[in-house]
Amino acid sequence: MSETEDYDVVLLVEQALSAADAAQVHSLHEGLDEPVTYHVLIPMEDAAARIESSMGSLSAGEVLASPTMAMNDVDLEAVRKDCQERSDADLCSTLEALEASGATALGTVVAIPPIDALAAKVKEVDAREAIILTRPHVVSEFFHLDWTSKARRKIGVPVLHLLEHENFDEQAGGGEGVSGL
Repeated sequence: MSETEDYDVVLLVEQALSAADAAQVHSLHEGLDEPVTYHVLIPMEDAAARIESSMGSLSAGEVLASPTMAMNDVDLEAVRKDCQERSDADLCSTLEALEASGATALGTVVAIPPIDALAAKVKEVDAREAIILTRPHVVSEFFHLDWTSKARRKIGVPVLHLLEHENFDEQAGGGEGVSGL
């Protein structure tokens, strides 16, 4: 491997990274001889799922007491646009946080299933590793349906799972944060 070849890391995140999260990710690769490039993937929130979720959060009493809302009254295109704008803003914020920590970062918002996007990006850039940063998902992780479990089955590079807003010590203490291949 030549001295100038990048050490590519694909980073799949659910939401914008905080400055502390970005610094923590960048600290994982300090001291490498090769320049590190982070390829950030942020899944676009699904507009239809967002509407369904918000409707599902209404209690039965509210649904029965209020007039029926037809789905065609919902401007799905406006919700999709809002989802795209939120995802774009999260990506921009994440790239800024990584760059402020001294990292080199590129990124994209993805509309395909997150693990498919991760696998494709790992292959495209010949990544050396993947990092998945999520909020804790107790139910998903219990049933091994989380992104990390799916990624381990699908891609051929080490996968590191970190929990947002927790430092390494906090994650190591609870047993649910950092997990290796």
